[in-house]
Amino acid sequence: MSGDREPIQVIGGGLAGTEAAWQIAQAGWPVVLHEMRPQRQSPAHHSAELAELVCSNSFGALSSDRAAGLLHTELRQLRSLIIATADTHAVPAGGALAVDRAVFSQQLTQTLASHPLVELRRTEVTQIPTTGITVLATGPLTSPALAEDLQRLTGLEYFSFFDAASPIVMGDSIDREVAFLASRYDKGEAAYLNCPFDREQYLAFWQALCRAEQAPVKDFELDTAKFFEGCLPIEELARRGEDTMRYGPLKPVGLFDARHGDFRAPENRAKRPYAVAQLRQEDKTGQLWNLVGFQTNLRWGEQKRVFRTIPGLEQAEFVRMGVMHRNTFINSPQLLQPTLQFRDRPTLLAAGQLTGTEGYTAAAAGGWLAGTNAARLALGLESLALPASTMMGALFAFITSASPKHFQPMPPNFGILPPLATRIRNKRERYGAYRDRALADLQAWQTQLESSAAIALSV
Repeated sequence: MSGDREPIQVIGGGLAGTEAAWQIAQAGWPVVLHEMRPQRQSPAHHSAELAELVCSNSFGALSSDRAAGLLHTELRQLRSLIIATADTHAVPAGGALAVDRAVFSQQLTQTLASHPLVELRRTEVTQIPTTGITVLATGPLTSPALAEDLQRLTGLEYFSFFDAASPIVMGDSIDREVAFLASRYDKGEAAYLNCPFDREQYLAFWQALCRAEQAPVKDFELDTAKFFEGCLPIEELARRGEDTMRYGPLKPVGLFDARHGDFRAPENRAKRPYAVAQLRQEDKTGQLWNLVGFQTNLRWGEQKRVFRTIPGLEQAEFVRMGVMHRNTFINSPQLLQPTLQFRDRPTLLAAGQLTGTEGYTAAAAGGWLAGTNAARLALGLESLALPASTMMGALFAFITSASPKHFQPMPPNFGILPPLATRIRNKRERYGAYRDRALADLQAWQTQLESSAAIALSV
């Protein structure tokens, strides 16, 4: 270690923790990286290597006009260790960045272990340090003891052990000729988009849902089944009877399309919907809409097939699929700043899936920002937040400003970026414009940051 400087503690040796520790060490500050494996194995990991990929070996699309690809490009520009190592050990995967997972993790372990400012400790951390600077990057399978301590720190109501999330679709892919804005009985603001079914459409949807194929449940998730009753998958509601959904999340009572005239008039009775699927606005600009009550364990392909039979969603573009699986994440809008520092304790930072981001690349991005800001805190510098027009900046702005009441994990997607100055209808061109703006703004931000650092050093 370096002199008498107190090391920064990074807890968790996954993608986020590995990236965070590297950024801290590269900034010239000592860091202790805690990883409980192999002393204590998680139910999903198979090795003791850092940054083990426990699911797919893919980091998502390579092309920078795709959300994951833009995030890759931004991280390359910011000199991310994770993405650089992924590029080095990439394997053929069509248009995706996929890696030889064993060699990838082995290389990262060797890189961190050989850095003179990194100490790798193979012990389980059961309590969050009360002093010094700490980065929490323990991922979706945080150990029970540390999870309990984190609950005490944040409050029970701000913590989730089970990820039951509904799909989210792009607002401009919803057919507004079919879907209508309304509140029940016209009470309050018309804040929900409503997709109306007639009886024939509803029965076809119900039958398709009952026949759809579910994703397999992992062995270590079976003990969480008791949580399902309070937040049932939509397909389970469908199996309980033809009308169960109509008395639950698809209840049509009090919802009327004002475009058909006075819903109270007898002649409009036949126009009242038989069932209604509701969508709730997910972001401030109305680019993202959540299917209310549609938490599901269906395979992703099945979700797209079945949910596109909902009137008005035939061309729906999904930015997040519904999930129900074991997870651990904090209520980031309630707890974190866009710098990934805890609001009530700025020397404590969080990164990775623990913060409510989804995907390998997002975990690396969180590690980059939390590690960079942890080092800057130690060096007496101001913490950084990335431009909201970048995919990284937009992702961290979203998870720290979304509605705390409805917060669920979010992957990188173009729907969280600020709207373009000019509307572009062609999707590929629109995404290309988002990319060009993001990379230009990131370059300007980096240039300004480097200029400020040079001025500070010369004083």
